Amino acid sequence: MRKYWVLQRKSFSFLIDKKTTVSIIALTFAAVAAMLISIGVGDMYIAPWDVFNALIGTGLDINQLIITEFRLPRVLVAFIAGASLALSGAILQGIIRNPLASPDMIGITGGAGFAAVAFLTMFSDDSNNLLLSINYLPLFAFGGATIVAFLIYALAWKDGVTPIRLILIGIGLMALLQALTTLMMLMGPIYRASQATIWLTGTVYGTSWNEVKALLPWFIGLIPILVLLVRRLNIQGFGDDLTKGAGISVHRERFLLLMVCTALAGSAVAFAGAMGFVGLIGPHIARRISGSSFGGLFPASALIGGIMVVLADLAGRTLFSPLEVPAGVFTAAIGAPYFIYLLFKNQ
Repeated sequence: MRKYWVLQRKSFSFLIDKKTTVSIIALTFAAVAAMLISIGVGDMYIAPWDVFNALIGTGLDINQLIITEFRLPRVLVAFIAGASLALSGAILQGIIRNPLASPDMIGITGGAGFAAVAFLTMFSDDSNNLLLSINYLPLFAFGGATIVAFLIYALAWKDGVTPIRLILIGIGLMALLQALTTLMMLMGPIYRASQATIWLTGTVYGTSWNEVKALLPWFIGLIPILVLLVRRLNIQGFGDDLTKGAGISVHRERFLLLMVCTALAGSAVAFAGAMGFVGLIGPHIARRISGSSFGGLFPASALIGGIMVVLADLAGRTLFSPLEVPAGVFTAAIGAPYFIYLLFKNQ
């Protein structure tokens, strides 16, 4: 029993070493810099110092209008969505103990995408008008992600849930959902199929303060829950036997973590679309910086994921101007080669 108690005590430690602390502070400054640059760059360039003045209310009226009404909500949603997806990926990699796990790999974001396409297809009339308000789209997307998460857990249950069954069931559901999503797009109006394709790629185009007000409470509300669960997630890395010996209910904790993961991924996809590979790359880069302890891994993953989506959105609206490319195109362009690299590295 003493062996387990010592192991539990070390694994539950939430202390972050000096190197990790410095790294997280550096990432915080990098995130602020990325957001300031993204807010300032556009059809009308605004210098970082002028952006700062506008944010504190001392800038020019035209700058304050452009920043507060158009650019700031978009950047905030991009950062929160990226941070949520990266946190979701870090949780899944901890639950499944597989470095290739992410919400888009096991079908959680696929569930949100299918629900969104079904909404656009089922509630469109012959004149391409929606019978329900587009504001219901995020609700449908989140509901789809939640239902898929429950299905994954239920189908993977066999005298408990093992990580390998969880990921195999998730991959199977992901393939099924992709097929159903394609079928829905073929059955629906052409205009809605084009709209669904852009949304599935991942974009924060047209974001307003309404989206910020809807997404931010989810993110803030889930962080304290994650802090309470992160200590137990550390010890799960030692295997189910040691986790049970430490007095932790493995299946209950795994289910709670999966629900937090789903809420983070579902809320992000609901408001920013299915940003591919953010949940995979963010935790990997963070692990190289902060180590494998989730006390440092989670904040580092959130910051890196947020920076990724902010910069991807910046590239999407500036590199091919006046054409605007969805941010998800750039996250996938970076993520796909990185995924292949991970496959070779992990044999």
